[in-house]
Amino acid sequence: MKNKNILITGGAGFIGSNLCETLLKLDNKVVCLDNFATGKPENIQHLFGNPNFKLIVGDIRNIEDCNKACEGVDYVLHEAALGSVPRSIKDPKTTNDVNISGFLNMLTAARDAKVKRFVYAASSSTYGNSKGLPKVEDVIGKPLSPYAITKYVNELYAEIFHTTYGLDTIGLRYFNVFGRKQDPNGAYAAVIPKFVMQFMNHESPVINGDGEYSRDFTYIDNVIQMNLLAISTENEAALNQVYNTAFGERTTLNQLIIALRDKLSAFDPKIAQVEIKYGPNRAGDIPHSLASIDKATKLLGNKPEFSIEQGLEEAVDWYWENLAP
Repeated sequence: MKNKNILITGGAGFIGSNLCETLLKLDNKVVCLDNFATGKPENIQHLFGNPNFKLIVGDIRNIEDCNKACEGVDYVLHEAALGSVPRSIKDPKTTNDVNISGFLNMLTAARDAKVKRFVYAASSSTYGNSKGLPKVEDVIGKPLSPYAITKYVNELYAEIFHTTYGLDTIGLRYFNVFGRKQDPNGAYAAVIPKFVMQFMNHESPVINGDGEYSRDFTYIDNVIQMNLLAISTENEAALNQVYNTAFGERTTLNQLIIALRDKLSAFDPKIAQVEIKYGPNRAGDIPHSLASIDKATKLLGNKPEFSIEQGLEEAVDWYWENLAP
């Protein structure tokens, strides 16, 4: 991927800012659309002097902003969304407005601008109450939260925009992504950066439930790799599909938190003495999540590079270097 014009919505967010950096390093021109609702200016501040980087401060709920951002663009990587199952339960309307109305605006703008391909962040929450493991793309259950509903509707809209308007799309169902730049603060912080910050501050992290819920934790570089494969593939059979974006291994919250405590203790021995606490299960959470990545391997040639262990090493180093008190 070189010399392409690429729009990244939510480009100041955790995943989006990492994609901006990578695509600029590969000699592309990058447009970032963000309203800074959850994205942070500091994630992209170092890119402002790059002549191939352009920031548009705008909102995907505003069709004019979407149209402006899509002008002259070859590819769209749509990362903008309101994440978090608990946030969607507390405020389903705003989640719906951003994740469905905003998504439809972006599809419409991409279609009108004759964008070559629209790659979007889907979600493992779409699997809902399906019990089978590993999760296979064409077998899903009923959504368990407003957030999960919005991400499933995204997939339906993407399919319709291909069959009706000919817009090529690829959906990437992210499984619990973690890594550098993921925000550890706020009520809806993801579990890994939240636990890391609590340990660094010698505070007891609280696990929801008994700690035996499990997830397919996926390091950010594996996700970047999938996005690059999605926008660069020349395999026609790979287009207009959804793919699990994961490593393909399951880790319980108990295993995760012990690994984090051990890794952080190498920097600060006092962390080894921090007590781990347990609380009630969280509404809308699925008990277990594990991805089959066979489809992405077959059609996109995906081979994830970072295991959970390797990813945690990288992430902990980054958090200690950048955010340690």
